[in-house]
Amino acid sequence: MATGGIYLSAMSVANRLGRDWSDVSANLFAGDKRGLMQRQLLQDGRSVPVGQLEFDLEALPPALAHWESHNNRLAYHCLRPLMHAIEAAKEKFGAQRIGVVVGTSTSGISQCEAALAVRKETGKMPAGFEIARQELGDASAFVAAACSVGGPYFGISTACTSGAKALASAARLLEAGICDAVIAGGVDTLCGLTLNGFSVLDSIATERCNPFSVNRSGINIGEGGALFLVTREEAEIRLAGYGESADGHHLSAPDPEGTGAKVAIHAALAMAGISAGDISYLNLHGTATRLNDAMEAGVTHSIFGSELACSSTKAMTGHMLGAAGSNEAAFVAMALMRGEVPPHIWDGEADPLLPLIHLADQLGERVADRYMMSCSYAFGGNNAALILARA
Repeated sequence: MATGGIYLSAMSVANRLGRDWSDVSANLFAGDKRGLMQRQLLQDGRSVPVGQLEFDLEALPPALAHWESHNNRLAYHCLRPLMHAIEAAKEKFGAQRIGVVVGTSTSGISQCEAALAVRKETGKMPAGFEIARQELGDASAFVAAACSVGGPYFGISTACTSGAKALASAARLLEAGICDAVIAGGVDTLCGLTLNGFSVLDSIATERCNPFSVNRSGINIGEGGALFLVTREEAEIRLAGYGESADGHHLSAPDPEGTGAKVAIHAALAMAGISAGDISYLNLHGTATRLNDAMEAGVTHSIFGSELACSSTKAMTGHMLGAAGSNEAAFVAMALMRGEVPPHIWDGEADPLLPLIHLADQLGERVADRYMMSCSYAFGGNNAALILARA
């Protein structure tokens, strides 16, 4: 029954914690630390942890083979659990009323890297290679084709806020009456460009990332996908509010005062019609870089105080970049369903220079299951906050 709200009618997720919703949920709340055991070699000779998928992705069906890329394989893997709900939406609303919004920062870059290696050896690109596979709108175009839907489709690439902003964009398409259902989320896969790029920025940790610790030294990169069917049809999880801002403080460093982050959080609270005290859990961006954690601790303390249960889940998955916001929205949905906080994995050594926040580092911490929030912050001062609620 339509109620005027925005709902996550169907949900799927896959990352280093597992291949599906059940596996990811079980390992997330168990505080599984195996996700960053694999390592990759950087061009500077360092070997670093990565949150690489532990399962092989199946080849695309023959009819979709020309869309081949590792990123699109992961998108298809995440689509399959949603297909029944998508087909039901097509039957009810018509394919032309279903849109697609997918966030990514990598698209098919890894395929292009492999093709360039072939070109270096042979002097020509491999047969069948299509440069379109690394376009940032490719994932959304692929999802639209794979689902045979005809509504508007577009990609979002705002670095680490992409997946979160895809959900906000889906909500706006519904609110504007442009669509009756939107397939939305984020998909990002590992590639050498990203790993070595963050290494050049001196942001990659050589061991497991350690968010908000005095010993934190940088991020780990991961890969994953999370897709949702977003509708006005009542479901268990509701997108109660979202907020976005862009402060443009610096190309790669956050505003130390977190001005834009605060704007996004307050906008989400206002849309949801609640106060900060109504939030029972906050999924932190928590990258474990010196600057992000300092900014985020200050913002979180100033708005929520020191009692709100918070955690960063990136020490279990790695930073999934364009898919981080959608995966962490899935984690918040899981937390709402369980009334439990995903644990904060770190060494327990707090940074005395950071404002105090409650890092929920014990397994099984129970909280109220009404409203929870996820925050994402990105290069260029791009900020996003999502509030999910039990319907």
